[in-house]
Amino acid sequence: MVKITLGKKLSLGFLVALIGSLIITSIISNLRISNEFSKYLVDEHNTKINEIVKFIEDSYNKDNGFSSDSQEAMVRNANMNELYIEVRDNSGNIIFSSGNSYMQHKNMMNSMMGGGKSSMMGGLSNINSGEYKEEKHELNKDNSVVGTIIIGYYGSSYFSSNSLTFINNLNQSFIISFFITLIFGLAISFLLSRQIASPLEKITKTASDMRKGNLGARSNIKSNTKEIEELAFSINYLAETLQNQEELRKRLTSDMAHEIRTPLTTLKTHVEALIDGIWEPSKERFQVFYEELDRLSKLVNILRNISKLEQAGITLNKSKFNLSSEIENIVDTFKPIFMRKNCLITVEITENIIVYMDKDNLKQMLHNLLSNANNYLEINGRVKVSLFQKIDHIIIEVEDNGIGISEKDLPYIFERFYRSDISRAKNTGGSGLGLTITKSLVEANGGKIQVESKIGEGTVFSIKFPKIICA
Repeated sequence: MVKITLGKKLSLGFLVALIGSLIITSIISNLRISNEFSKYLVDEHNTKINEIVKFIEDSYNKDNGFSSDSQEAMVRNANMNELYIEVRDNSGNIIFSSGNSYMQHKNMMNSMMGGGKSSMMGGLSNINSGEYKEEKHELNKDNSVVGTIIIGYYGSSYFSSNSLTFINNLNQSFIISFFITLIFGLAISFLLSRQIASPLEKITKTASDMRKGNLGARSNIKSNTKEIEELAFSINYLAETLQNQEELRKRLTSDMAHEIRTPLTTLKTHVEALIDGIWEPSKERFQVFYEELDRLSKLVNILRNISKLEQAGITLNKSKFNLSSEIENIVDTFKPIFMRKNCLITVEITENIIVYMDKDNLKQMLHNLLSNANNYLEINGRVKVSLFQKIDHIIIEVEDNGIGISEKDLPYIFERFYRSDISRAKNTGGSGLGLTITKSLVEANGGKIQVESKIGEGTVFSIKFPKIICA
């Protein structure tokens, strides 16, 4: 199947619509004008015949017939109007005849009308230029019929030189208007098609560059068409998002390679020392092995979390439980961890809030937030976990007085693989996925998560669930 560009398709569509509209308009207009003009000519012809009949009746005298002046006037009238005029008495005797001078013009008039009709777009179908006709009218005088008036003519007598000129001018006007409108329409269709197709071609090129791996490509389109402008914005946003994700992936790969290399290098060095007999096997040596293997195990778990995050969705296993008691239990499991750093964790919980949601998701959310807080607390730091409810929301807050998050990092902390410069400097082994997973779990359960933080003052994470999850 042959494919054509959008610009050509739009131009062709505009052109077909334009030509079709012009043809339909021309045919309808010509037929309408032709019918009205035919009616006008017939009315004019009848008026002319009636005037001639009245002149004959006024000129006739019962005793003397027609005077010589009247006869000359009738002959002139017949020749001027290309008519044959004959008057008979009641006995059928001819008392006047305009002669056959009109008949001598027959061939000339038929030739003229043949040319006139062929030049017409629709023709005057109600007028037959080659047929000879006669009309008979009563000759009335003093309220009595004294004879018969016969008026003969060819169909061509309907057409005067002025009517033929009008028809020709009308046809020329149609033809000139057709071509002028066609040219104008072509110009407009070309401009419109270019205004639509040109920016779309540029956007397509940008998308093609992105497909080829150039995520730095952008579509610098300025258009007064709302849909095109929104499409360009969406393509640019997609390119920027993909570029950021790619940079974060590369950053994670580099970090993971470095962090995996460190325990492997340590293990390799220690094993070589044992093989060469430099070291003797001891509990302390095996303890080092265990710690390095534990680090590798954590890195494997991080990779498993990445795989989970790439899945299409999160399966929920909802149940009814006491949210207040569950949060207290989670906090209790973290108290020994915080005590090792001489840090304090406290709670402020509204009692007996019953909810219907995924309990395992809740545990993982709080585990990620509390682990994150523990990693960035200074000695003697404090963490406070709060649970309270408002008219239409349940709110969980995790507040710490740790090192805080810089303003430039704050918009990106929920992006997958993102790690701030501070977190990279610390030996936390973080992957930049904890907060991303937390956000996904919160939203899967119908909630929203927000963060407020200042460097050197601390951070507050707020999770807001709709009251509808309450049992």
